Amino acid sequence: MAIKAEGVTRAAEARKKEQAQYWVYLDGEFKRYADARLGLMTHALHYGTGVFEGIRGYWSPEHEQLFVLKLREHFARLQRSVKVLKLKIPISLDELCKTSIELVRKNNFRQDIYLRPLAFKSSEEIGVRLHNLRDSFAIYVTPFGNYVDIERGIRCMVSSWRRVDDNAAPARAKITGIYVNSALAKTEAMENGFDEAIMLTHEGHVCEGSAENIFLLRDGKAYTPPTSDNILEGLTRLGMIELLRNELKVEVIERSIDRSELYVADEIFLCGTGAQISPVVDVDHRPVGDGQVGPVVNRLQKLYFDIVRGRNDKYRHWLTPVY
Repeated sequence: MAIKAEGVTRAAEARKKEQAQYWVYLDGEFKRYADARLGLMTHALHYGTGVFEGIRGYWSPEHEQLFVLKLREHFARLQRSVKVLKLKIPISLDELCKTSIELVRKNNFRQDIYLRPLAFKSSEEIGVRLHNLRDSFAIYVTPFGNYVDIERGIRCMVSSWRRVDDNAAPARAKITGIYVNSALAKTEAMENGFDEAIMLTHEGHVCEGSAENIFLLRDGKAYTPPTSDNILEGLTRLGMIELLRNELKVEVIERSIDRSELYVADEIFLCGTGAQISPVVDVDHRPVGDGQVGPVVNRLQKLYFDIVRGRNDKYRHWLTPVY
């Protein structure tokens, strides 16, 4: 065991040294990760006053190309999110996209990646507020694999933690501080032997996973909670609605969903930039369908990964090539 622990420590140290040399973008400058430093009193660290995006890039060996998925759409959503927290990003939408591509090129990644743009209150002072504070903007990029198991399916529990309400902390904006709500639900699920949490609204309707939107399939139709049920307005969610309707010819209905509908669904899947398309095979110790990954989700996964790796010309407009 001691030898194994030593090997893990060495690997972690090697990753840390590699990470220190990654290029990042901070307040108008490209610099090494090791040189991008923030103070301990940074406002966003203490009060969660930041907004972010998660953007995936997929390496395609057959094209020798790295494709960034829905780059412009993610930054357009970030521009909406900053309004909620009275933040300002000093560069335009076009410049945000151009800067991100330049950053990936500087790192010369030729593998799947994850881009993390972050706008945040960077004043180093104590005091809960949004006004009269300095704003900062950063972009970080790192190699990134699967966030959850997307092949065998995942086991979920309905969390005892309710999803934050729009009148308390707007879930449609990716606010850093809100994600403590997700962290509580995720850890509760994993410590109880599950892979992921499914959260309910305060009214008791199905909302989403800890960091994913949710779809149920039943009797040939797909159901997903509406944006008015405190969900994040997911870009992958919109993509799934488009693919289900146009490619799989499945009717998609956006409506409030009761908890017990999870137990009688034929198929369930979670989706998001991090989670991609994650089949759910069990909820609260009840098998979904026959307890295996279902046929619709199987087809949807194949279609999605063909698209993101540049193998489907019809949806090439979803992708921005890096090289």
